[in-house]
Amino acid sequence: MEMVLDTYKQPYDPLYPVVCMDESPKQLIAETRMPVPARPGQLARYDYEYSRKGTCNIFIANEPLVGKRMVKVTSSRKKDDWARFLAEIASKYKHAERITLVMDNLNTHQPGSLYQAFKPQEAKALLDRFEFVYTPKHGSWLNMAEIELRVLSGQCLNRRIDTITEVRSEVMAWEKERNNLNAIINWRFTTDKARIKLKHLYPSVDA
Repeated sequence: MEMVLDTYKQPYDPLYPVVCMDESPKQLIAETRMPVPARPGQLARYDYEYSRKGTCNIFIANEPLVGKRMVKVTSSRKKDDWARFLAEIASKYKHAERITLVMDNLNTHQPGSLYQAFKPQEAKALLDRFEFVYTPKHGSWLNMAEIELRVLSGQCLNRRIDTITEVRSEVMAWEKERNNLNAIINWRFTTDKARIKLKHLYPSVDA
């Protein structure tokens, strides 16, 4: 936890950007009956029944100090999908010497995934672009990308959508609008506060 919090304290440096990455499934749901649109004095009505159309996966990466994010919607969340998303992140930060990437310990988020997706020399070159900082087990809330995912869900995806094509279209529009706003995250949880509020998690050392 303290390693993550120390990472967030680093001053902005375009050559060494701090980027947070996360992913989340999105269930594709279709209406079984035509919704009744709203009219004066009456809200829109939707039938409680629905039809499942599978799932898709949403990758998100955001640079909190700059207020920029990138989102990619994929049909699966396999090692290859994650590796190719990292390649897109690296491509966006071509100017950077090294990218610090904060993420959770999902089993696909490992260097070996890059070698599964790319030739060895490509995988090594991509791996050298990153420094991985993992959030602790049960501590994914320390990843600021989770905040962006909640905003995305609340502003864009909190309704029934039945195709991955529509999800991609909606997410693309949301990403563009939020980037235009330069919406940053004001992170206030520090190591000092952690040692007070989460004192029960620290080992007790006798004086």
